[in-house]
Amino acid sequence: MPELALCDAPPRRELLRLLRASAAGLWPAQRVIAEDVLGAEAKIDWVALEPGGRACVVLVGEQGEDLELVARALAQRAWLGPRLRDWLQIAPRIGLRPEAGVRALLLCPAFRSEALAAASALGPDVLSLASYRCVRDAAGVSVLVEPIRGASGAAEAIEAHPPEPFRTGLSDLDLGLTPDERREFERLASPGGVSG
Repeated sequence: MPELALCDAPPRRELLRLLRASAAGLWPAQRVIAEDVLGAEAKIDWVALEPGGRACVVLVGEQGEDLELVARALAQRAWLGPRLRDWLQIAPRIGLRPEAGVRALLLCPAFRSEALAAASALGPDVLSLASYRCVRDAAGVSVLVEPIRGASGAAEAIEAHPPEPFRTGLSDLDLGLTPDERREFERLASPGGVSG
């Protein structure tokens, strides 16, 4: 089996493409309706439409930008909300329901306790979080995305303990990993396991 290793994120355009594809797999009911939108003094990576016609602002951050990303999400939600009726006039059959409001989905490599606490205080109808990691194998770079559920009460545990490997439901047998390959992957996935 080709060696699988954590790696740096690809250039932003490629990272966004990979993350959109992963998000479509995790949230299949969402439909991207706009990309790279100039919002409240910054770009919105993409806007998706959720079941029931609610808009979802999706923002992608880099390592250490998690708390800033929470603030940007609130600003972008506030910017987009009043413009939904205009969007509906431009595309009346899109399925958008302005009265359903705007939610935000944030994708970042990791979220610290302050960001988790802020997201928890706002609630999942306002803000949802997901972490991502980039891995490389013989086929190239892939991105793994994992929603962060129940941020409240878990903030201290997440900050005190590094994130566990992604739980895809696949076993070592499904992946064809030998015990040595599994140990190597876990070593690489641990903090400090990948050197730049």
